[in-house]
Amino acid sequence: MRWIVGLAVLVLALPAHALVEIQWIEIGDPGNDPDMLANCHAADCGSVPYTYFIGKYEVTNAQYVAFLDAKAASDPLELYNTNMGSSEQGGITRSGSTGSFTYDVKPGFENKPVNFVSFYDSLRFANWLNNGQGDGDTEDGAYTLLGGTPTPSNWNTVTRNPGAVVFLPSENEWYKAAYYDGLSATYFAYPAGTDTITVCSAPTATANRANCSGSVGGVTNLGVDTGSGSPYGT
Repeated sequence: MRWIVGLAVLVLALPAHALVEIQWIEIGDPGNDPDMLANCHAADCGSVPYTYFIGKYEVTNAQYVAFLDAKAASDPLELYNTNMGSSEQGGITRSGSTGSFTYDVKPGFENKPVNFVSFYDSLRFANWLNNGQGDGDTEDGAYTLLGGTPTPSNWNTVTRNPGAVVFLPSENEWYKAAYYDGLSATYFAYPAGTDTITVCSAPTATANRANCSGSVGGVTNLGVDTGSGSPYGT
């Protein structure tokens, strides 16, 4: 199974990056109250007892190509999905043969979010960042995978290792970064700092706008809706 998702990573301490540079946003106000239970799946929804950092934007095709070039010359873990090359929503092509695969970003897709990544692709990308990039391991670090097969039956067995530095945000960490306003100590209904439903539109500086419901017809560059950040600036 493949998910079409945007990758996100989060840090407690910032490591040095060799290939991929990520813009991090500090999420402070540790120990914030949870959101109302009516808005959540769990009683502690959005409450995080520590300060952390989260990626301001989704991971781009260019950043994911750096990962593929470093770790997928043979690609036994299937970090590359052929839909990345064949689909209009994909932004990465692959050339060569097993053992000497090379990867390129489609023209104009460098700053667009990577598409057609699986849950395990995301974990392995996080492990690679956690381990310093380059030849960094994909199977241990933030998560212990060791070649684990990505099936629905074992997704819930993967947990964040103690001491992880770069990893995927938990539901509470993501929820707080999207909806919580530290100044008013309240939660907004939408992740653009508002209780008014977000309007789907073409890229604009107007507040509370997003690329959704086919308003653009494809992925857009990161940060084009400049007036629609969360209270923390994600």
